[in-house]
Amino acid sequence: MESGSGPVHLARVMTEVAASLQTPMELSETLELITRAAADTIPGVDEVSVSVTTREQKIETLAPTHPLTTRADELQVAFGEGPCLEAALEEPVLACEDLAADPRWPRYGPAAAELGFGAQLAFQFRADPNIRGALNLYSWTSHGIDPEVWELGALFAGQIALAMGWARHTETLHQALATRNLIGQAIGIVMERYRLDPDRAFAFLVRTSQAGNIKVHDVAQGIVDQVIREADR
Repeated sequence: MESGSGPVHLARVMTEVAASLQTPMELSETLELITRAAADTIPGVDEVSVSVTTREQKIETLAPTHPLTTRADELQVAFGEGPCLEAALEEPVLACEDLAADPRWPRYGPAAAELGFGAQLAFQFRADPNIRGALNLYSWTSHGIDPEVWELGALFAGQIALAMGWARHTETLHQALATRNLIGQAIGIVMERYRLDPDRAFAFLVRTSQAGNIKVHDVAQGIVDQVIREADR
């Protein structure tokens, strides 16, 4: 855990965040918090954006971590192809390990590569029946997003859906929580300790990360370590 973020500091921040969960945040602030946390936390992911469809069936980009993610989203709309466009409109999850060479998107892929992106992953969330969106994860290198970290992407997509009052894709969060990774363990602990559902437990981790300037992974490690210390007393 980085300097200044030891057990005492983390415990204090967790207490403050638990109280603040009852205070609503501005949507734009919440989305920016989540996309930045996703970029900082998910291995291999460098930039993140959120794409949402409007009632006029247009695509709007929200909370981008880099201007080029907005441009990439715009290119997908212009070409009518690409992971975030298809995830927002149809598929629950889409992955591209090599944008320059993927035959599914012959126009968008090379254009995205020219922007500097190598790989991309998109998760759908939706407000039934017609409004949908996608969490878009970008890597500057091809084959840069390890499939083993998809659980984290699903968790962040669920958090975006929660923030917007939308329904996440039915099984993504449950599939993610079924894994025994560190963040899954921490979410289980937070659920029990603060009587939160899985989405709000993950919100707790993200907000603690932001409030304490601690990476989400380190927040989770601190929570798990705290439980171990308490069990050893």
